[in-house]
Amino acid sequence: MLKRLFSHTAIYGLAPQVTRIASVFALPIITKDLTSVDFGVYGITTAVAGAISVLNTLGLRLVLTNSFYRSPMQYKWAWRQIYGFLMLWNLPYSVFLGAVLWFFIPSEASSNALWIILLNVLPIVFFGPTAILGNTYYQLKQRPLQIAIRSVIFGLLAVALNILFISVFKKGYMGWFISTGISTMASQISFFGPINFKEGLKPIFNFKWRYIKGALKVSIPTIPHYYSTYLLDSSDRLIMKTVGVATSEIGVYNAAYTVGNFIRQAGMASGFAIGPMLNIAYKEGKEKRARDLVFILQIVFLVGSLTLCVWLKEIFQLLLRNRELQESYQLGLIIIMSYCYRPMYLGANSKLFYLEKTSLLLKVTFVAAVLNVGLNFILIPFWGVFAAAGVTYISLLYMGYAGFYLKTVRETNRINYYPVFWLTLTLIFTVLALICVEFDIIGKVVVSVATLLSGIFFIRRINKNLV
Repeated sequence: MLKRLFSHTAIYGLAPQVTRIASVFALPIITKDLTSVDFGVYGITTAVAGAISVLNTLGLRLVLTNSFYRSPMQYKWAWRQIYGFLMLWNLPYSVFLGAVLWFFIPSEASSNALWIILLNVLPIVFFGPTAILGNTYYQLKQRPLQIAIRSVIFGLLAVALNILFISVFKKGYMGWFISTGISTMASQISFFGPINFKEGLKPIFNFKWRYIKGALKVSIPTIPHYYSTYLLDSSDRLIMKTVGVATSEIGVYNAAYTVGNFIRQAGMASGFAIGPMLNIAYKEGKEKRARDLVFILQIVFLVGSLTLCVWLKEIFQLLLRNRELQESYQLGLIIIMSYCYRPMYLGANSKLFYLEKTSLLLKVTFVAAVLNVGLNFILIPFWGVFAAAGVTYISLLYMGYAGFYLKTVRETNRINYYPVFWLTLTLIFTVLALICVEFDIIGKVVVSVATLLSGIFFIRRINKNLV
């Protein structure tokens, strides 16, 4: 069971994130040719694009998935209609995205604003929904190799182009936009032939409006839930820009997320892996098995995050060859520890998905998002980027543990998850990380070894009792 949990996390979650992983190896090369302003321009622009991206598919991926399982003989007809609708929808969506980007692109990048907009918009205009259909199709068909191969190829392409345009051609922040635009377009093109011709999923532009309206009635209500994720992960950069924080300071904050983004992606990967296992346990009435799996994952996140944070100062010195950016390691530490919320979030809220009571999720995710935005607007003008990191920490911990106190979850959970204990342990580990990151090498080795051995001991003990 334990082996399956970890292997599925790697297969289903990490393979599509090769681009992010490969980018780490390029950081020591490209950061020598980047400034905090470059990080700021890129961070603000991607945050704005992220704010709009939730409208890209209007939540219709949910309808694609449902039709695949509920209408196995007719799902292609449904998919082709949604494909055609999204191809047309991408035109007004791209115009809207371009207009918003034009308004928010920092003044330091005003001379390249048009190029930045084009590099963000063109992949959407020409091939936008194709990659979405392709990834969904191969995932549901249980053909992850099709996704993994593309991730590796175009991830390595993006890294190579980053080095070429940033360190060879000295394009600064534009190097990121150029390489992302090219690699994204190439990835989408790779899906076009197989999806349109081999799998017979050509778009129907003369679609049935009645069907599309019905699909949108199902998909649009899910947008606030997905939008909450953006508000928690990226809106802080946009708020900093709005309240007048300098682009260079935003760049330092964006650099602090360099390692934190990988912990965030590991959390998403663990969700792909543990979700089916939890559902099977719920179905079989094995509540203790579900809880033990969550506990194992929580220990892995706490132990792994603390160990990583202990060495974060050295990691930033290795990856970020820019003294100003290297000093952001304390911000990075808070961000990393904030993502330890994920296993307990899955433990509480997976039950809501299983019971098909997803409307209750808004009491967790949307409230956390509103809390995040509100506190950022209040505190960032006083404490800048440190306030943004602290607010992220508070908001994510709320999202991780609030679900346990929903009436439905309390009534259906027949076994105690001890949320107060795990929340307290997370706070303690965060304080330890802040202290130990300043230790000398010997002290860090001792802390790391002790933490890892303790984690292994408790994981083996819980795994031994899995039923």
